[in-house]
Amino acid sequence: MLMISPHLDDAVFSCGAALAASPGAVVCTVFAGAPREPLITDWDTQCGFVNAHQAMHERRDEDAAALDALGARPVYLDFLDSQYAGDASARPGEIASTLLDVIRKNAFRTLLIPLGLFHSDHHLVHEACRKAWLAEPALACIAYEDALYRRMSGLVQARLADLARHGITATPVSERIDITALARNLEAKQRAVSRYTSQLKAFGANGHDDVFAPERFWTLQPTRHDR
Repeated sequence: MLMISPHLDDAVFSCGAALAASPGAVVCTVFAGAPREPLITDWDTQCGFVNAHQAMHERRDEDAAALDALGARPVYLDFLDSQYAGDASARPGEIASTLLDVIRKNAFRTLLIPLGLFHSDHHLVHEACRKAWLAEPALACIAYEDALYRRMSGLVQARLADLARHGITATPVSERIDITALARNLEAKQRAVSRYTSQLKAFGANGHDDVFAPERFWTLQPTRHDR
């Protein structure tokens, strides 16, 4: 299983319990690159960093520790997130091509992608993931609801409507609940989330409560023969 994460934390925040239940999963973070210049941004300052180089180095370390706690393996791409890239942000096709290389090299059969809610980087990654998925007819695709943004009014519904307009059916994933396993996986997620010390500092005491809400997933299937 390959899970695509826009930033260094999104996969664990949105799907940490699912990752705990799937040891050996691979998490590919798209915006894990550092800019050439040691830029200083408001968000990095809130996280306690002096510049972007320190931020990306330490954030990768945090992410690797979080994924290790869940038995997952990281893959980092060098695209720049919007706070660093500005108008030079990567295009969906460029990201999709790189994702296809990762998919084909490792022969993944299942792809987990963000619904792509609110944040411009999340929108971009969602579009790129859809392109990569539709280029691989045998690849199963499941979308996860982006933590923190999924609670914003109407965003999930708007994405589902957008998928339908593009000939893609989204069906809620429902599984039999094992209470013991659920509790164990949630505990593992809590340990993993605690590794993101810099990000939690910026969110504040209660700013990340949504990451511990139930994780929700949608199976995507094309309704037209456009794959």
